Amino acid sequence: MKYGVADYGMNVWYGGCYDLEGRLKALKSIGFDGIERLEANDATDAMNRALVFHKLGMDFNTVRGPNVSIGMEWTSALGKPYVWITPGVANRTVDFNVYCRRANAFTDALKAYNIKGVLHNHLGSRIENHDELDRFMAACPDAYLLLDVGHLYGAGGDVVKAIEDYHDRILAVHFKDIEMKDSTIGLERWGERLRFCEVGGGNVGMDFQAMADALKKYHFDGWCFVEHDTHTDDPIKQLKVSLDALKKMFA
Repeated sequence: MKYGVADYGMNVWYGGCYDLEGRLKALKSIGFDGIERLEANDATDAMNRALVFHKLGMDFNTVRGPNVSIGMEWTSALGKPYVWITPGVANRTVDFNVYCRRANAFTDALKAYNIKGVLHNHLGSRIENHDELDRFMAACPDAYLLLDVGHLYGAGGDVVKAIEDYHDRILAVHFKDIEMKDSTIGLERWGERLRFCEVGGGNVGMDFQAMADALKKYHFDGWCFVEHDTHTDDPIKQLKVSLDALKKMFA
């Protein structure tokens, strides 16, 4: 198993990623194995950035290029296992059946590259709650899952049941805790309702040990990515809290 960072929240905190090598060195110094995604503007940039990872003994799991098809090509060429399923608009207004039709076309296209497509369940997206997750996984049999435990739990889902049901289709997991700010606000304004934070720092009673035990039961050996969408302090310090907690739970 590898431990990485889905570094969206770091970009929010700092305003961007200005020094990839510096970020990777900082994350390596506290025990991480890499970040989820390499992002590049052209093929030379992708190769140069992949070299930075390799020189530092760090890794990544997918590539995002200037458009979806190029991201597929580079992910395959660099030997990585998946890309996020991004079949056009994916907000709550999109018809469910239309979204699934497009997702099936997306995963079918990936077969030519010998890589997989993963659904990233997310509050405010077309696949938000547990019922929608179940319906999607049934309608899109070639789709795999990048299980975001915070977003599923935040939508009222049962994370352990999702692991039990889809353990053979989970390629990676996003870990985060939840601080409920105002439970009277609905999910349509989820950013005001809650914020995501370091593992163990939440106030909603997420049972991370049960999640870890369920993954261990099925011998999960993919990536565990820490993702703090909104940092309140030095990201390196807060990410280390989550990493230490996860390593203890998976020991």
